[in-house]
Amino acid sequence: MSGSAVAARLSQAGFKVTVVEKNDFSGGRCSLIYDEDGHRFDRGPSLYLMPKIFEETFRDLGEKVDDWLDLRKCDPNYKVHFHDGELVELSCDLAAMKETIERIEGPAGYDRFLSFVKESHTHYEISVNMVLRKNFEVIWDLLTPRNAFEALKLHVFDKIYTRASRYFWSERLRRAFTFQTMYMGMSPFDAPATYNLLQYTEIAEGIWYPIGGFNKVVQSLETIAKKNGAEFRYSCPVSKIDVEGKDGKAKGVLLESGERIDADLVVCNADLIYAYGNLLPGTPYSTTLSDKNLTSSSISFYWSMKQKIPELDCHNIFLAEKYQDSFDDIFKRFQLPKEPSFYVNVPSRIDPSAAPEGRDTIVVLVPVGYINSKVKQDFPAMIELARKRILDIMSQRLGITNFGDLILRERISSPEDWKNDFNLHKGSILGLSHDIFQVLWFRPSTRHASYKNLYFVGASTQPGTGVPIVLCGAKLVANQVCKDLKVETPASWETPVKKIKHSLDVIHPWSPITIAPLLVLLVALFFYYLLH
Repeated sequence: MSGSAVAARLSQAGFKVTVVEKNDFSGGRCSLIYDEDGHRFDRGPSLYLMPKIFEETFRDLGEKVDDWLDLRKCDPNYKVHFHDGELVELSCDLAAMKETIERIEGPAGYDRFLSFVKESHTHYEISVNMVLRKNFEVIWDLLTPRNAFEALKLHVFDKIYTRASRYFWSERLRRAFTFQTMYMGMSPFDAPATYNLLQYTEIAEGIWYPIGGFNKVVQSLETIAKKNGAEFRYSCPVSKIDVEGKDGKAKGVLLESGERIDADLVVCNADLIYAYGNLLPGTPYSTTLSDKNLTSSSISFYWSMKQKIPELDCHNIFLAEKYQDSFDDIFKRFQLPKEPSFYVNVPSRIDPSAAPEGRDTIVVLVPVGYINSKVKQDFPAMIELARKRILDIMSQRLGITNFGDLILRERISSPEDWKNDFNLHKGSILGLSHDIFQVLWFRPSTRHASYKNLYFVGASTQPGTGVPIVLCGAKLVANQVCKDLKVETPASWETPVKKIKHSLDVIHPWSPITIAPLLVLLVALFFYYLLH
């Protein structure tokens, strides 16, 4: 996604762009899978969130997103299935949510829900305007008085589950409003509270789906890039990025075929840890990167069904009874949970072209630990066990005793498949985790420290992981390239940044009143680092 976006932007700015791709299809994790009689699957992402970011990308390129994508709003957002058979629907409809919240938490629960939305809205606005739109190239970009004030509003030292517990007093709704960290490949008991911004965008902006599959976004960006002169070459795996000297420059890439492609600059959209460890000369930094905290992997099942399953909606969540333990199995024991929490997507519910008439297409994403040589992991056995557990849970909670018999064909993506197909380090599907010391300036830079004409874009570099987030990263990198080469950026790229009203606007930036919160933040970071 981010590679196609960078190609579209740089070709629009006048660069001669060549994109080389390992596989014979577009999109990487945002690619499609087809079976022989018309079932279509999104291999990875299926939730079109933060729609304004997508609109901005197309607007910057001189296009309207509606001219390229036929977007349908999912309503309800989710059906959440609990272990005891209770079903809760999450929706953008506040009247429907009021009824749901008050049924579970009583009349006072709705006010607490609105307070939760207000806080998550604050997290969303600050993150979009002060994090996703900024490249933290030096530590002083991070250590500013304003950032110190805003960090306190972002609750960076709280965890999502802990924060949600302040607003939701029932265990049921605490889970319903924290499972979204699965989309970041993190546990709600570890993810910073800042990321409840995901819940805000789902409630306020909705969940959407592009007819034809998520890959339609990538295809559209590629077509726009080609219109501006970019060339896309598939089935061209890169063996290494050609660099000279420790403080030299990137001169292009060498393909596994032996072909050499010369270039004035290189933008690397390959998995960042893989790139540092395999495409560039080894350094202590590449070794350090390989040991950083990673997001989860997944076992994903792609099922062509013999018939429709009306009990399932477009987006469905099945939550484990032992909620925290299921995440500990993934992130502490690197295994398949004994009782997994998992996501089920039925694109044919909202997009008839995803399955033949009278049938459903189903994708089941089961989070599991990434590949870890320090623990015993038997992935073939894990896949069989995952399949059995998923079928048992779905049969029981949906009341369909023969659910497994309704599957016509099955395809599977395991941690080893994610690693082999897309060069994802240890099969981690979303790259580096969003721990406190792996975001902002602490996250790998979009520009190589030594090779000044080598740039990185994607999940593991700034600003972070997730489709709309890497689209923001594509804009940061394109702007960075143009600035470094003194190329004027297209006028359409100028984004009016919403000004956040702040007392610091009228106070000297280095006065005692602004230094104090910065010192508090630095001390807090220091002790947080020692404890973790």
